[in-house]
Amino acid sequence: MKRLLSVTVGAAVLALLAGGAWAFMGPGAGHMGMGPGMTGMGRGMMQGAGAGPAGCPGMAAATGTQAVVTEEKAKELAKEYADKYLPGYAVEKVLPFTGRNNMTMYSVELKGPKDEIRVLHINPFGNVMPFGGPWRRGA
Repeated sequence: MKRLLSVTVGAAVLALLAGGAWAFMGPGAGHMGMGPGMTGMGRGMMQGAGAGPAGCPGMAAATGTQAVVTEEKAKELAKEYADKYLPGYAVEKVLPFTGRNNMTMYSVELKGPKDEIRVLHINPFGNVMPFGGPWRRGA
């Protein structure tokens, strides 16, 4: 009788866990716990209200209310960054390149007082990110 009770309780726990997994993954969940049409992301991930064309909230901000950074604005942002964090550095080059979703980003070279070169990346939303470390460029 004791053995029958423990087997019954074990089967009930297993059925409860399997039911929870089925509810989480949805009907027809295939290989690796992904349902049909899912590519590793659950429902609602990167698809919220107001999401942009690629499903990214940042894209909606850039294409909707926020202007995409221009070359002049990138140069201005790099100058502000250099004045605050790298005194003595001046903007030497602003080089555009294509980032994700075909949005233009900028790589800005700053030249230091001892000919050091620092590189900043500026994304389409105006965020300035230092890239690499100080070095001298070969002639």
